[in-house]
Amino acid sequence: MYKAFFGLAASPFNLSPDPSFLFRSTQHEEALANLIYGVQSRKGFIVLTGEVGTGKTTMLECLRDHLDAHHIPFAFLFNSRLTPDQFLEMIAYDLDLQCDRRSKTEILFALNNLLIERANQNRTTTLIVDEAQNLTWDVMEEVRMLGNLENRRGKMLQIILAGQPELDRKLEAQEYRQLKQRIALRCRLRPFNAAETAQYIAARLARAGMREQTVFPESVLQEIHRRTQGIPRLINGVCDNLMLTAFAMEKHQASLPMLEEVSRDMCLDWPQPEPAIVRPAPAIIQPAAR
Repeated sequence: MYKAFFGLAASPFNLSPDPSFLFRSTQHEEALANLIYGVQSRKGFIVLTGEVGTGKTTMLECLRDHLDAHHIPFAFLFNSRLTPDQFLEMIAYDLDLQCDRRSKTEILFALNNLLIERANQNRTTTLIVDEAQNLTWDVMEEVRMLGNLENRRGKMLQIILAGQPELDRKLEAQEYRQLKQRIALRCRLRPFNAAETAQYIAARLARAGMREQTVFPESVLQEIHRRTQGIPRLINGVCDNLMLTAFAMEKHQASLPMLEEVSRDMCLDWPQPEPAIVRPAPAIIQPAAR
């Protein structure tokens, strides 16, 4: 709605995980490099964790683009609330296994044959599970057993588990110790600091067609960071609403009053500074008259 008003060619703050808008921060570059390295080197188990909205799904979309470009087949499970049978059935559909997809035995035979065939061609296959913190113990056991498929050159199936910090805590539990020992690489995404927040906003605007960021003055950028706590998804939502508000008011620059309005509309909740404790001055005791 506001693209023409600000001279943009695309919407800069969409919430969809578009790899073309990936902000190449140091941590995101490192996480993506680790994911690609883990797959290419056949490391087996790779875990990607991060707080809600820190960009895990965008990372996975970038990885999917890489896998497509290098003709590496993969199964992508976006719904992790599955029974073991549903889990295997979804893998069979994604990898187009030619078998009875309602039979666990046939799926495992077909999958094993596919992995052996590709391993003999010195190629690999990948399984990506998003929202993995929701996997039940039974499904996690199926995942662990799939990770046992290997030959002398390494794991035949590369398994990427992506999830919220609860996934890390789940893997620390005693019953998951066998799976935890098999994890070769761990990647963690953290919220942005203040400088990264400003760079992120400028990068997305530049990608949308605004070479020099002029919409958000420094004071607004600092407050956006404080109120979003550096979470990219929240930054997108706030900036999108701010630009919409500025457009409605025919202003080319956002302001703190606009941010106050957007914060109320979005029901933002952020840590408030502790009130200063004012201690009373010590009483002065006058010496008794003699």
